[in-house]
Amino acid sequence: MTVHSNHLKSRCNLANARSRITSGIFSDILSIQDVMDFVHISEGQIDEYCLVASEIRDHGKGNVITFSPKVFIPLTRLCRDFCGYCTFRQDPSDADELYLSPEQVLEVANKAQALGCTEALFTLGERPELRYREAMDWLKTHGYDTTIEYLVDMCRLVSFRTSLIPHVNPGTMSYREMSQLRPHSGSMGIMLESISENLHAPGGPHEFAPSKRPSVRIKTTKIAGELNIPFTSGILIGIGESRLDRIKALFALLDIHKNYGNIQEVIIQNFRTKENIPMRHSPDAESLELRWTIATARIILGSQANIQVPPNLNSEDYDTYISAGINDWGGVSPLTIDYVNPESPWPKLSELNRRTSKMGFNLVPRLPIYPEYFMDTDRYTDVNIKRKLLELSDDQGYVKGGIQAYVDPK
Repeated sequence: MTVHSNHLKSRCNLANARSRITSGIFSDILSIQDVMDFVHISEGQIDEYCLVASEIRDHGKGNVITFSPKVFIPLTRLCRDFCGYCTFRQDPSDADELYLSPEQVLEVANKAQALGCTEALFTLGERPELRYREAMDWLKTHGYDTTIEYLVDMCRLVSFRTSLIPHVNPGTMSYREMSQLRPHSGSMGIMLESISENLHAPGGPHEFAPSKRPSVRIKTTKIAGELNIPFTSGILIGIGESRLDRIKALFALLDIHKNYGNIQEVIIQNFRTKENIPMRHSPDAESLELRWTIATARIILGSQANIQVPPNLNSEDYDTYISAGINDWGGVSPLTIDYVNPESPWPKLSELNRRTSKMGFNLVPRLPIYPEYFMDTDRYTDVNIKRKLLELSDDQGYVKGGIQAYVDPK
């Protein structure tokens, strides 16, 4: 499956975008029509386009690039969905264990705490009990009706027994489920991935993934807004969508954020092909398309948005994406692999720091919740989570000790 684009048909006139920057207007894009011309950015224009975006970033974020020192806790890899690009999900017959036990969860959390991690990333398959009898039986045996009920207890366990702050990615969630998770998890997330319904067509990557429908993902994101939950979303590029599809997805996220103000970060993630997936013959998303998408996201979302690219998916050239307008690397773990992309190891923090510094930026460790969502406001955090955030953070809302605590520990 390839990325379809109109960018070779004509060249874009960047004069309007440039004039907006020089006149100091950084976040007043009004509609999709205002950015339609950007679909036609050519390879020869991409450097100038990224420069526009990076100037917007500099206006709001300065020379700071953040990352979250995290541990990855795959509570269960069972999932009701089948996505064309996923290696994370397992059938019960393939899993060493259906769910991690409380003892296993606490063991890995304690190890992560000793290494200076501050985020416990709970990633898990979407409602496996709806597909697999084995999952339902395991939950019933342990006193739960749903996977998310078990997740609530594991977040409570980690939150009360360690200094880590949980961030959860369990898929689509209801108002009641998110209300139950909120007191014990600092933040939550769900990737919008794409606004394109074509990806659900026969042969598409989401044909057998009902939870990947844009409408249900947008609904979950709006519920998070109603509950004032700091939320992570993002888009996945290179799975058959067009540039216009990406623009529409970014505007969908912008509209939600304008209404609720709770989307704390947007991830721009590039597809990487893997063995043993239905899309194994599809090419990786091109670097040109990743740069274009990052820059477009920055121009649409504005100078204050937190825009992230995972460095482990772009090990050869991740530092170049700073020039496209990102200000965050996302979670990086000194302990666990990226279970979603196991073929892509995390960069060592010393190397991440070196390459970020070479681009003229300061690498700063952050908490799972960005400073603007807990410093000088109680709107987005439960009282117990807020207490932990203040204990772990310096006077700017970042992790105490800064990057030296990770690259030059005493």
